[in-house]
Order: sequence, then C-alpha cells, then structure tokens
Amino acid sequence: MSGEAAKQERMSGILLHVTSLPSYGGVGDFGPAAYAFADFLASAKQRLWQVLPLSPTGYGDSPYSALSAFAGNPLLISVERLVDDGWLRHKQIAGLAGHEGPANFEAATRLKLPLIEKAAANFLDHASSEARSRFQKFCHDNISWLPDYAAFSVLRRMHNYVSWNEWPAGYALRKDGEMAALLNSHGRELAIEEVIQFFFSEQWSALRTYCAKRGIRILGDVAIFVSYDSADVWTHPEMFELNEERKPTRVSGVPPDYFSDTGQRWGNPLYKWGLLREHGFDWWVARIRRALALYDMIRLDHFRGFEAYWSIPAEEETAVNGQWVKAPGHELFHRLKDVFGPLPFVAEDLGLITPEVEELREHFGMPGMRILQFGFFDRGSHLYLPHQFLPNTVVYTGTHDNNTTLGWWRDDASAAERLHLQIYLQRIKHGDDVVWTMIRAAARSVANLCIFPLQDVLHLGSEARMNTPAAGTGNWTWRYGLNSLHPDFATQMAALMEMTDRDGYKPPKEGADAGRDVAKAAKDAAKGQSRT
Repeated sequence: MSGEAAKQERMSGILLHVTSLPSYGGVGDFGPAAYAFADFLASAKQRLWQVLPLSPTGYGDSPYSALSAFAGNPLLISVERLVDDGWLRHKQIAGLAGHEGPANFEAATRLKLPLIEKAAANFLDHASSEARSRFQKFCHDNISWLPDYAAFSVLRRMHNYVSWNEWPAGYALRKDGEMAALLNSHGRELAIEEVIQFFFSEQWSALRTYCAKRGIRILGDVAIFVSYDSADVWTHPEMFELNEERKPTRVSGVPPDYFSDTGQRWGNPLYKWGLLREHGFDWWVARIRRALALYDMIRLDHFRGFEAYWSIPAEEETAVNGQWVKAPGHELFHRLKDVFGPLPFVAEDLGLITPEVEELREHFGMPGMRILQFGFFDRGSHLYLPHQFLPNTVVYTGTHDNNTTLGWWRDDASAAERLHLQIYLQRIKHGDDVVWTMIRAAARSVANLCIFPLQDVLHLGSEARMNTPAAGTGNWTWRYGLNSLHPDFATQMAALMEMTDRDGYKPPKEGADAGRDVAKAAKDAAKGQSRT
C-alpha cells in the first residue's frame, strides 16, 4: 500500500519513540523489546507505528536536535542483536543498564557506544564476503552523505565534542589538505563510523520487515530545520544564512503568542532558499529519499515553515524582533512530487496557521493534525473537536510535546476545559475514565488516521510525559516498564478498532453470498438476545 493510499484508508496507530522501549542497555533500541512492541501493535489491531526522528542527537538528547539529517542514532543499535550476529560476545555486554527506569543517554554513550564501536571493528576484521558485499552496497547507496558524516563524527571526537566552528580552521573550513590527511591518519576510525551506520540500517530494516509482515507501517518524522552543529551545515555551509566566519546571521523560531511573551528562539540556521531553488532543491530531494528509505510515511514537523518562516537576527536573545519570510513551498513540493510521485506526508500544522499555509497543505493533499486536548479551551479551539474534522486528517489524543491525557486532566486542564469536555463527551466519574473517553472519541471520528501515544493506551499520568517544550532538563527519558503491555490493553484497543472500522477488515465474500452471511449473523445475534 502506498503512503497516499494509506492516508485514504481508516486506520490507527501508536506513537512511541524507539528510545522509550524497555531495551537492555538503558536506552530503547532495535532489540527484542521492539519486536515485542510490534507484536503488541498487531494484537491491538494497530497498523501504524509513529516514531520521532531516528537521527543521532546532540545537546539535550532531543531527536529534533540532530547531528545529521541523514545518519541514524548509534544508540538505537541493539547490542543483543550484535551478539546474535557474532560481532560481540555475551560476556562483553554483561553489566550494562537493565530494562527498567528512564533512558540514560549519558551512560549509554559512555558504556554501550564503545561496545558498538568494538563490534564494528570486529566486522572490519572478520566479516564474510557476503556481509562485506552488503556493506559496500550500503556505502555506495549512501555516498552523498555517509563519508562526510563519518568525518564529522571522527573530528568531533578528536576535538572533545566542541561545535565544528571551534575546530582548527583547516578542519572547520574543510581544506583539501587537512581532509586528505584525516583520511590517511584516521582511515580505520572513519570505516568504523560507516560500519556503525550499516549496523543501524541492517537492524532497522529487519525490524521494519517484521512490522510489515504484521501489517504495520512506520510513520517517521522529518524536522524542517537542521542544527548548526551538524554534519549538514559543516558540509554545506553555502546552503545556510552564515557570515564569512560561517556563523549564523539569522536563525529560526516562532513569534510571541499566547504561550510565550517572547516567542521561541530555536536557533537553527536558516536556508538560503534561493540557492536551493537554483539547484533544483537537490539537497531536499536527497533528504526525502533517505527518509523514504527509513519510513513508509513522513510527518513534516513545523509545516508552516514551508510557506513562511520566522526569521530572527542571530544576535537577538529572544524571538520578539523577527519577521515572516516567504518560503518556496509550492516549488519544493512540486519538485519532490516529480521525483517521488504522490507524497506520503502528514503536515504538522499546529500553531499560527494562515490561509496560505492551509492552501499549501490542501494543494498537495496532505492531512493536517488535530489534537483533542486542544479542543476545550474556548470557541476558537473547537477546530480540534471531531465535529469539525474532515476525513483527510490525523487526530491525536495528544503528542510527544503534550502532557499525557490523564496528566493533562489531573494537572493542567482548567475548570472551564473540564466542564467543556464533560459537556462535549460525557460525565467523567473517575479520573482515568477521561483517557478511554478521549481514545474512543478519536477513534469514532471521521479522521482517516488516528494516533494514540502509548502513555494514553497505558493510562499513565504526568510522570510519563515525554517532552515539555522549552524545559532545559528532564525531557526524552520516559520508558515504559518491561511488563506494561498487558494483553487487556490490546484486547480493548482491538475491539474499538473493529467497531470504528480501523482494523483493515476485508469482507471474505462479495455479492449475494456476503449478504446472506450478514443476514445469518444478525439472525444468530437475535436468537442469542432472546435467550438472555
């Protein structure tokens, strides 16, 4: 099924980032817990698994603050599967953090990552000809970004992980002599980085195949901007608004609004869209090609930035003194459509959305997002309620940036919001009743796609929140418990999916035979009721 077809069919899925799995090693990865979660999805008749960006993370461990728009996060590689493949021994992985508790990225980087590097070295020394052939094909298929990312990773380590603009000029400016010397002096380290990306690709591909055999598609995530301290900006400084010292002149963010008097200064360097247009948007074509190699469908984060983006002078400490600048969204998406055909995109169209943004999304047939938690504030928020939905919509009870539904109800919702919810849905007698009430409202809506954060399926409170935007610490670390996926949750979800036609049911027969089967089922049900 194509991404376009999936958007037209009623289905549902669960939002869970890979790092939130209770994997061995202290951070969720592509190991056994991921396969157990896929089994849970199938038993719950969920046909989508939404993940956050799988990129290697920089400061703050945010998947939206990536060191590369193309590479995969090495911490998502399962050391258990590396043992199964013969690149590590069981005794080497003994003593890593267990399955329970919050994700600990610092410990995983310190203890798990060296084991993955050791496995990559063993691969270089002992891989079979067949394995080497697969590795060489991977390197060839990803030559546009893989060598540069490997060099970036080695140079970061060499310079104690400071930002690339603080490296010696020869490396920061990618001088030919210094780059050639790096290849000669650190060739094995560069090869290890490429093998690590190969491991990531092999393990993720195997997990995707397992999901596909169970009718589960992957909804991935592409952030519109990239981090300044990234392989992308280091490799292609000409594409970004940088000065002669290669420092940003203008950066990204959003203007002041109801939630923030000073707006949000994200700090990503802005694209030179004119230059990208002159080159046929080739970098974006390569980026989407890579994303489509990882995912079946793609959520475009901050979609409104493809129509116009908030441009802030880099010297400003807040987002107040920015301005809206038009972006060539129509031209970009026409180019992507010419290359890839129908675009399997979901537009994250939250926040300040203008008619021009709506027109851009609708022109390319992308579904927008609706968050039920947002629908009860006042009359202006009713666009997030099911009676205003169109079929080409993705409805969420909440997202990774919101509190869980139970946490929102207990800790965040105002008295007015509580009253409005009870008027709109039903009287909530017990606190956790609100979770199932919201799940049921989303599933029953006309929205073709319906996504539930796993925290809501498990009826968890504020302690399970994934991210609080603008909070400096405490984000991205939530993991569910090893025994949390109780079969009762799957049974309850599966029954609701059947009744709301999101389970992918296909009638076994057509025509008169099917009609007789339906009539017989109704007659049998009536007999059963008469006996009770």
